[in-house]
Amino acid sequence: MLTDAIGQVFQPCHVAPRIVSLVPSLTELLIDMGLAENIVGRTGFCVHPREFLQTLPKVGGTKDVHLEKLRSLRPTHVVVNVDENRIEQVNKIRTFVPNVIVTHPLQPEDNQGLFQLFGGLFGVQHQAEKLSSQLQAALQTARAQTQHLSQEHVVYCIWRNPWMAVGRNTYISAMLRAVGWHTLPESADARYPMIQFNEAWFAEVHRIFLSSEPYQFRDKHLRELSGLPSLAVKIIQLIDGKMVSWYGSRAAAGLRYLAGLRTSAMP
Repeated sequence: MLTDAIGQVFQPCHVAPRIVSLVPSLTELLIDMGLAENIVGRTGFCVHPREFLQTLPKVGGTKDVHLEKLRSLRPTHVVVNVDENRIEQVNKIRTFVPNVIVTHPLQPEDNQGLFQLFGGLFGVQHQAEKLSSQLQAALQTARAQTQHLSQEHVVYCIWRNPWMAVGRNTYISAMLRAVGWHTLPESADARYPMIQFNEAWFAEVHRIFLSSEPYQFRDKHLRELSGLPSLAVKIIQLIDGKMVSWYGSRAAAGLRYLAGLRTSAMP
């Protein structure tokens, strides 16, 4: 069965679909699966591949979709994500779009389900199998390259004012874990908890990552944190957020990127 993240069952599409993607990484995936001609709309954050998306209509942002613009595109399928899109807007979209596909990958292996779902739904099984093989190879290689390294506790920052990090039950955390980087805090009420850098568990932290998205950290933020007495002996570095957080067709490249960082990182 073709089932999405909340258990909805879909039938294979036997006519040319009209797809709107409200998830940047999945817009990229749909295009990489050969469905560029079937995508009729995207968000302003859907920017890759640029050469195709420059002329594709935008329907607002991931969290502030212009519903009338979306309606005017007459989509047969809209792709959304639990983290990136607001449930209130998704419920409104359901009233005029027959197929709203909900995604929620929490670990790199979950991309296999995305490939199979899109492949079966839109008749691009060959592309799905190719991506699946690439992902499996990248997972095996990343783990083989890093399994001999000692594990490190890391904090992966995604926002400033207030400072926020990723929790353990996130896709980003699972990607880092695939190469032996274990995120802290170990447990938190929120999936993206606020931090202050003086918590007791910071004594266990080896490394702090400052991501390029959704907040674009820069060298000045490295200097800001390096000046804090509580972080004087911590390794602080910038990291490409797209390579860690963009699931879909970028997942295999993201694992190779992380394995490279891990093996070249100073202990």
